[in-house]
Amino acid sequence: MKEQVFHVGNLDSKEDADKITQALLHVWGISQAEANAQHKTVSIKYDERMASSDDFEQVVKEAGFNLISD
Repeated sequence: MKEQVFHVGNLDSKEDADKITQALLHVWGISQAEANAQHKTVSIKYDERMASSDDFEQVVKEAGFNLISD
């Protein structure tokens, strides 16, 4: 399993965090996802044989949120 954290610029509320979390949990290969509005982050655990970070980035964007590059 691999872990990854994304920073999300417009993650402002618990409702936003719930929306992103639910969207990510529907991605094949993700076993755990948690969004934190206070820190504006999304952390995931996934099987890299089943999915890639590009898949997760696309889901976050499709949910209406902006990723911030580190």
